[in-house]
Amino acid sequence: MPTQLPVNKYPVQAGFTVSSRNFPHAVDRNRIKRLSRECYRMQKQALYDAVKARDKQVAVFFIYTDKKIADLATLRHKFSVILNRLQKEIAADGK
Repeated sequence: MPTQLPVNKYPVQAGFTVSSRNFPHAVDRNRIKRLSRECYRMQKQALYDAVKARDKQVAVFFIYTDKKIADLATLRHKFSVILNRLQKEIAADGK
């Protein structure tokens, strides 16, 4: 039987992946994942608050599908769009 994690301690779990087909060198894949995790870390609080307010638990998996390495500014913008959309979906789910 799977173990239930406490909702209040871990409201959101996130995973990141990058295709080895698009980026055959591990150093490139690791850089993209590192940048993605940093962008997520800096913007996750609003999502955490929305999930905690609904007393839910969410698991999110980010798949990087671009064929070139994006810079930090681009990733920040994309993550803000993604996280805002997730917040809206979570808020609409409770209505």
